[in-house]
Amino acid sequence: MHKTVPEALSFVRELLAAPLPGDVDIVVAPPFTALYAVRDALAGTAIALGAQTMNEADSGPHTGEISPVMLRDVGVSYVILGHSERRATCGETDGGVNRKVHAALAHGLTPIVAVGETEEDHAAGATLERVVRQTRAAFRRVNERDVARCVVAYEPIWAIGTGLVDTPQSANHVIGEIRACVAGLENARLLYGGSMKGSNAAALMAEPNIDGGLIGGASLTVSSFLPIIDAARSRADARSR
Repeated sequence: MHKTVPEALSFVRELLAAPLPGDVDIVVAPPFTALYAVRDALAGTAIALGAQTMNEADSGPHTGEISPVMLRDVGVSYVILGHSERRATCGETDGGVNRKVHAALAHGLTPIVAVGETEEDHAAGATLERVVRQTRAAFRRVNERDVARCVVAYEPIWAIGTGLVDTPQSANHVIGEIRACVAGLENARLLYGGSMKGSNAAALMAEPNIDGGLIGGASLTVSSFLPIIDAARSRADARSR
């Protein structure tokens, strides 16, 4: 819940003024109120527009909710589903995330499915059990070809906004288990989220299972976001050799 419409437009214009790599996929996900304006600002560029959540219904008596039809209408291509804050404060469940995944795919949106463990899970050694369960639930009854179109973001909840970050090796191991637990994810893009920033992005993305990042606080200014994009460019260059 950051940025008014003028603030979002200022951010996008500053980002577009920077030299951006052509081999890195960049998605910005402003608040609903700024989607239309940001869509126009991004027209003709390679940066894609994302939304932070959605309702699974096309329309109906869901006051305050936004449907996949509405997101497509304003030019959204990606939608974040199951973010830990939504699960914790808005009562989102694994079943609800699954319904949203199906709805997003039906309307041509690419889901970015967030999964992750609490500090208690982490301390108890239950990380893999939690994230594998969430991932399998999210893609229940989704065919393999559609799963490959999706994105999964592993975001250890204990690392979000805390300044703490999982080690590259540990994050890579968890994301490897996620990649192996559902048919189709071996061909999907898997991200790390949880205090990724310019100082650690290169080390995280150097790991073979980490294809990029779901960026929170470090994406709020262009100056802190650009080093992460540059780390992704370096990773893409290394893998193309």
